[in-house]
Amino acid sequence: MDHLIELRSRLIWAIAAFFVAFLVCFFFAKEIFNLLVIPFQWASDWAGLDSEQVDLIYTAPQEFFFTQIKLAMFGGLVLAFPIIALQVYKFVAPGLYRNERRAFLPFLVASPVLFLIGGALVYFFFTPMVMWFFLSMQQVGPDNEIHISLLPRVSEYLGLIMTLILSFGLVFQLPVVTTLMARVELLTSQGLADKRKYAIVAAFVVAAVLTPPDPVSQIGLALPTILLYEIAIWSARMVERRRERDRAARQAAEEEADSAAGDSETSASTGSAS
Repeated sequence: MDHLIELRSRLIWAIAAFFVAFLVCFFFAKEIFNLLVIPFQWASDWAGLDSEQVDLIYTAPQEFFFTQIKLAMFGGLVLAFPIIALQVYKFVAPGLYRNERRAFLPFLVASPVLFLIGGALVYFFFTPMVMWFFLSMQQVGPDNEIHISLLPRVSEYLGLIMTLILSFGLVFQLPVVTTLMARVELLTSQGLADKRKYAIVAAFVVAAVLTPPDPVSQIGLALPTILLYEIAIWSARMVERRRERDRAARQAAEEEADSAAGDSETSASTGSAS
């Protein structure tokens, strides 16, 4: 019952944090959405269009309202993630040894930081590049008989940028996951290096599944994934070297202790003989 009561308390704190963050994001939903449209404006500048005339539409009366709810849920989850992760850590920490808690805590900090780095990469680079790719398909010149322009729906644009942020944010967790698995000796750096060619193929397959069907976003996700895989190999190698140093230090300390114990026994036997 004590564990269930503790679990209920942690769940209440996590849900309360998400609910408060959801209300804040819903109150500022329009401002947040306007902030997310800025990469679209950058893409319009790159395409030689008037960035001040960027238009988004919604075709159902309730579409923009539900888009704001979806945006508030996404923003609330991002804002409340540190508190949720802290509650998870506090629930499992009593069952961990002190060295395990010290080893786990840096990854608790690194995970949201890497997710934010992935989200920033999407916002400042990949979303403008993807939207520029789609805008380049327009027919807006005077020589074209048919005028074809891009008017994205608010829900579809939000879905696109949320998919990209989640995809890059999850991919950027690769070094954290592999390093944790290397610490518990479920993975080795040599094993990761041997599977490199399969990882490259898997990176392009995952990018094709998670991103929109355009080569820009797919290649843009696959290349950082491959780079992060190489960082994961390096991180696992560092963990193994540190483990070997600690093991050598412990072995040296044990040998020194055994040697000291042997010397004391020899001294004691010599004294008794005399």
